[in-house]
Amino acid sequence: MHSLHDYYYELPHELIAQTPCEQRDGCRLLVLDRKTGNISHRHFYDIVEYLRPGDALVINDSRVIPARIYGVKRRQVDDGNEPSRVECLLLRQRELDTWECIVHPGKRVKTGAVIDFSGIMTGTVVSVSEDGNRMIRFSYDKTGGETVYSVLEKIGKMPLPPYITEELDDNDKYQTVYANENGSAAAPTAGLHFTEELLEKIKNSGVDVIRVMLHVGLGTFRPVKCENIEEHKMHSEFFTVTADAAERINAVRRRGGRIIAVGTTSCRTLESAADDEGTVHAESRDTDIFIYPPYKFKAVDALITNFHLPESTLLMLISAFADRETVMKAYAEAVKERYRFFSFGDAMLIL
Repeated sequence: MHSLHDYYYELPHELIAQTPCEQRDGCRLLVLDRKTGNISHRHFYDIVEYLRPGDALVINDSRVIPARIYGVKRRQVDDGNEPSRVECLLLRQRELDTWECIVHPGKRVKTGAVIDFSGIMTGTVVSVSEDGNRMIRFSYDKTGGETVYSVLEKIGKMPLPPYITEELDDNDKYQTVYANENGSAAAPTAGLHFTEELLEKIKNSGVDVIRVMLHVGLGTFRPVKCENIEEHKMHSEFFTVTADAAERINAVRRRGGRIIAVGTTSCRTLESAADDEGTVHAESRDTDIFIYPPYKFKAVDALITNFHLPESTLLMLISAFADRETVMKAYAEAVKERYRFFSFGDAMLIL
């Protein structure tokens, strides 16, 4: 049995980063050799030294939407009570204006309930799923070319994880510099460390920078509650690997180059799209791949990632990539050296 407690570690609360590094690529970088267990302490801008001409750097260009909105539930009768204020988090677009959402508090927001959002949009609950998520159909004035996304830009807040308690003064700080396609409910945070200048330097060194897309859902961060982790069910997320991206990735492998995934989302995308021989195929579909030890990686040779929560599926993934004992020793070293953890924290390169 794969025990949940095997992925627990002690983390002092003050090491949870509340704000991003002032200079994106100025954060610290722990470099882990997964074969020897050797650790080096560097800065993120040094990462170019670990990349070789002919390698491919695979990035996830999904864009985080300001998906947290606040509204008031309409009363069907005037009962004299204060209107019910609700918080709504848009998770995933199911149809043009219909989204799967988390509503809090959800008990009073049943099928048929109507929620007013800032006077410019309403949401009607069309169904409630077994796990309590609401399917909400949004209505707004489309005469000016508005979309749900443009409305969210006006009224929404970035869906920061609950362990970040400070307000974000600039939404772009929770967005990669190469973010392109709207749809994520959380940032692919390993990519936050790249600047345009660093990416250009990497390209000029002979490394192909290749885009894939996976819309990050909260299922990635959903706590594992089963003591036997094999019983955990991942929520599905939508990914796309274009024909051009697949061909470039496969060409790098044919030439003997390495595939370096930026973040667990890029890693899961590549592993979902690869066959048993490691050939990556052009695909656009859902994936609920759950990677934990032992797992034979088919398409990824190195991984850039942040430091993840104890007992999380993300920690299990990197423990499959680098061996659990090696990873837990590296995390202990990071705690000892006072690295900053989680979404706005420091980074790790596993070779």
